[in-house]
Formats: sequence, C-alpha cells, structure tokens
Amino acid sequence: MTAKVLDGKAIAAAYRRDIRQAVQRRLSAGRRPPGLAVVLVGDDAASEVYVNAKARDCRQVGFHSVVERISATVTQGELEARIVALNADPDIHGFLVQLPLPGHINADHIIDLIDPAKDVDGFHPYNIGRLALRRPTLRSCTPMGVMLLLDRTGMDYRGAQATVIGASNHLGRPMGLELLLAGCTVTMTHKFTRDTSAAARRADILISAVGKPGLVQGDWIKSGAVVIDVGITRDQQGKLHGDVDFDAAARSAAWITPVPGGVGPMTRVALLLNTLQAAGEVDDGG
Repeated sequence: MTAKVLDGKAIAAAYRRDIRQAVQRRLSAGRRPPGLAVVLVGDDAASEVYVNAKARDCRQVGFHSVVERISATVTQGELEARIVALNADPDIHGFLVQLPLPGHINADHIIDLIDPAKDVDGFHPYNIGRLALRRPTLRSCTPMGVMLLLDRTGMDYRGAQATVIGASNHLGRPMGLELLLAGCTVTMTHKFTRDTSAAARRADILISAVGKPGLVQGDWIKSGAVVIDVGITRDQQGKLHGDVDFDAAARSAAWITPVPGGVGPMTRVALLLNTLQAAGEVDDGG
C-alpha cells in the first residue's frame, strides 16, 4: 500500500472540537445553543444507527438535540403537519427527515415542505439550486463532507480531472456541483455510461457513490489519484463494504478513504456545520 488514508474519524473529531468552542462562545454571549431535530419514521435499523450517532455528536458539541420517532403508519398529512410545526419552532434552527421513508409517503413532497433556511441536510431544491448557481447556502452533507476531506490533501483543485460515479439527487449530482465550484473539470457517470472504467482512469479525484461492493477495481485508479469511497453496503453478517477494492486501489492512489471511518463521520460533521450556520442566520440572539 502506498496511499495515505484520509481518516474521517480523526478529522471529524478535530472539527467537533472547533464546533464545541463556537457553541461555548455563543452560550457565553447569552445566546441559545443551536437546535437540531431529526425526524425518524418507522424502525429501520440502519436509520436508527445513523440517528443515534447524530444525537451523540450533538451532545459532544453542546447542541440542543431532539429526535422525533414517528410510527411507520403515519399518514402523509400527519407527517407534513410535523414539518410545518418544526418550521415554526424557534428552538429548532435546523432539522432533517431521515431517509428512506415508508413507501406510502411522498418523500419529495416532505423535503419540499422543509423551510430552506432550516434544511440542514441540504436536500431542498432551493439549496441545491443555490449550489448550482455558485451561491451556496446550506449544502448537501455528504458532498460537503467529501470536500472537507479533500481539503486535507492540500491539492489544487483548479483544472483537476474529477470523476463521480453515481448521479443520485442527494449524492452524485450535488457532488459534481461541489467539484465544479472548486474549479475541477468534472465527469459524471451513471447507469447509462458506456465506459465508466475509462472515465475513472482519467480522474485525479475519483468519487464513487453507488453502493455496489467491489465496483471500483484497482486498475481503474490513476497513479497518484485521490479516491473517495462514498458507497456503503452492509452484508448479511453486518459488515460494511464500500464501492472500492481498497487494497488494490491503495497501491496506485495517493490518498484513499476507508469504509467505514472515511466519509461517514464527515457527513455528520457537515450536518453540525450546517446547523451552526442555520443558527447564525435565524437566531436573533434570544
């Protein structure tokens, strides 16, 4: 192995220390702590793990944290009413609805109903649109977390060839916009791409966000590339796997993220940073 590992756990811990200091300064000035709410519908085990980790992060940095657990039998109208209530709650500066939602719920309608100023997941069309126009506000958490990781490499983004594998609304597409904003030349690949491996081999920055274990082979990696593995899949034994063949890719890459312990902790840090930003924008100091 020649690649350096981008340790998301360690980097995230450093960011949390800085965020906690910012919260302490806020409290010392007589202001309320940033308030983050998470709405969890149903009893999906993976979602429960993520929500518990977010709540733990909030405790570490001193946020006011609320987890609303709602039955999977909730109706569209009932869930929409909870969104409207959170939009109006002055103690909640930002909130998110944990995905996926039950099949009978229209997730797009739920996301659209969130106040963009409280959309700390960065999923609302308004916030994605601001990013597309190079005027970002609250940014999609995983792409934002990836950019925080990439910053640690010290590379010059301007003109760098970046390939994103996967074009989902919450990962691939905003990831491409983040890289464009940073000055990269971006190639997006998806299920209709005819030769994904060729696009990968050109990349100075390769980001895979598909959720297909072993998709990215070692011979897809350009020598000296930065490889970011966003894909995450849990096998029948409960073990987590990324999209990238880590050992093979690490022989060519300059930097690489592990799974787990790479992008995941940075996604949660981005959520904290978005909440801190939302608190600054909407709090009148009371």
